[in-house]
Amino acid sequence: MGGRRRPLADATVRRVVQGVLAGERRAARISVTFLGRDAMTRLNERYKGRRRPTDVIAFTLTDPVGGVVGDVYICPWVAAREAAARRIPLRQEVIRLLIHGTLHVLGHDHPEDESRTRSPMWRRQERYLEALS
Repeated sequence: MGGRRRPLADATVRRVVQGVLAGERRAARISVTFLGRDAMTRLNERYKGRRRPTDVIAFTLTDPVGGVVGDVYICPWVAAREAAARRIPLRQEVIRLLIHGTLHVLGHDHPEDESRTRSPMWRRQERYLEALS
């Protein structure tokens, strides 16, 4: 993040991702990158066609031996605004996004409309948030 303070310690990132992988009984190699607003806007535009920053984007790849490899990108700038709107700590929102991105890498998905917060993926994410925060 170019000299900026990271929103979560590396150990916390590892613990949360490993907690989700263990809970899902899955193995995967997942990288996590925290991006500023401008970099996330570029990534979102390039891969999702939306010219605005978003909170989290996840990509899943299959490595040559069939394992799951994924990249999770989180924008703390967007997360801070979402946390403030929900009146929750930034740390909690970033952990939620980390869980959310990890679940996407593992193949979970949700609707894009207002029903997303009632989806099975969202409920699963919130259970992990409670357990791993």
